[in-house]
Amino acid sequence: MLAFANAKINLGLQVTEKRADGYHNLETVFYPLKINDVVEITDAPVTSFVSSGISIPGDAADNLCLKAYNALKRDFDIPPQQITLLKNIPIGAGLGGGSSDAAFLVKLLNDKFSLGLSTLEMEDYVRPLGADCAFFIRNKPVYAEGKGDEFSPVELNLSAYEIVLVQPHVQVSTADAYRGIIPSVPSSSVKDLIHLPPNDWKSHIFNDFETTVFEKYPQIEKVKMDLYHSGAIFALMSGSGSSVFGIFAGKVKLAALERENKVFYGC
Repeated sequence: MLAFANAKINLGLQVTEKRADGYHNLETVFYPLKINDVVEITDAPVTSFVSSGISIPGDAADNLCLKAYNALKRDFDIPPQQITLLKNIPIGAGLGGGSSDAAFLVKLLNDKFSLGLSTLEMEDYVRPLGADCAFFIRNKPVYAEGKGDEFSPVELNLSAYEIVLVQPHVQVSTADAYRGIIPSVPSSSVKDLIHLPPNDWKSHIFNDFETTVFEKYPQIEKVKMDLYHSGAIFALMSGSGSSVFGIFAGKVKLAALERENKVFYGC
């Protein structure tokens, strides 16, 4: 069995306070994106994880897919599986690719072995793996708060627009992005601002990480400016970077951006 694990973008991101546990509270809107990894599970003598496509840094034994499998294995008699991942979602880009892979793996295992897990139960299994991991279980637009793992639904449909994602050839550490962030409670919540017409978002919806990330990686800021110069009605860095998305009124071709970056159309 296989699944197409999609990415997400952040439509606005505001860091509101530092928590006692060392994490930060934030608010954002997660929106699913049409860029996919492919996750496959097959019966095997022993459980293993293999990947192809974009190279994944670190030890394969620490991959979130294996962690998700082991979380279910502790409570269910699941036979060994070979987990095969075709990696297409850029890494270190603020797109939640690893979280999505783990969430879709749990959904695959639930279906293949008829575990009977509800949506809420699957969310509980993946939530410890990453703040945005539970989002990919329902995979619908949500307003996220707390650490980014407390959700409420948002009525939002951008299918009438063209979303273009641009990935510069840099990766941004989330820890680096948080350095220099001064949390503050915004005067207006992105939960309310997201209901403005997208043409008005430029003046109202922001990503708090852009200031610190742009200082260290000016090429990411240049991508955002180039998207606006190319006619985007709204452009923003996703999450803690490094990807930047642009929302256009119609189809576009960004040949100049393609020369130095990876560009995904029709997202």
